[in-house]
Amino acid sequence: MKVLGVSGSPIKNSNTDRAVQAVLDATGLDSEFIKLSDYNFAPCRASLKCVKDNRCSIEDDGILLAEKAKDADALVVGGFTPYSTLDARTKAFMERLYPLRHQHGYMAGKPGGAVIASCIHDSTEALPPAGDMGINAIQFYMMEEGMEFLGAVRIDGNVPCIRCGRGNECKMSGIKMIYGPDATVESVGGNRFEDQPAAVAASQELGENISQALSKT
Repeated sequence: MKVLGVSGSPIKNSNTDRAVQAVLDATGLDSEFIKLSDYNFAPCRASLKCVKDNRCSIEDDGILLAEKAKDADALVVGGFTPYSTLDARTKAFMERLYPLRHQHGYMAGKPGGAVIASCIHDSTEALPPAGDMGINAIQFYMMEEGMEFLGAVRIDGNVPCIRCGRGNECKMSGIKMIYGPDATVESVGGNRFEDQPAAVAASQELGENISQALSKT
């Protein structure tokens, strides 16, 4: 049995990366971690040329990624939530798995889960539920492909403004939008996956649930 974990975060060794890896480790199974920013692939063009042979007509790394997903026994998808929805790279990855659907349903029946980092807490007033929207995008992909969605890991992420160098004085600062007018880079600080007990526990639980699901196949 092999579990594939992907992270759409372009940041080196990001919270999302480490949480996805934690899920993979918790399965106790053979696994592969993929950082999507290491690959070059475009989103789906809706040509439907993939119907005849389950292979995308776009000759880029999306074909390799789809083959890895096809060969895996389970899939963990990690992403983050710019503009309160799933990031484009992770969404494009899922779109490029569409060729696996036709005739055979190669992803159907496989267990899977989501890892989402979001700097907007669900309880933040007057802002969209970004975490829910990111998780939903992954969960609904898995639902539509007939996979078994086993849960999600939520990470308190970091607003980019804490490291841009202008976070305190910029009138468009996400720090003040999210945390209030008196918030500063220093007062907000940075969030680490390992310092969030609920997220760490959820990663362990998701990995164990994937392992248990695969043991029944």
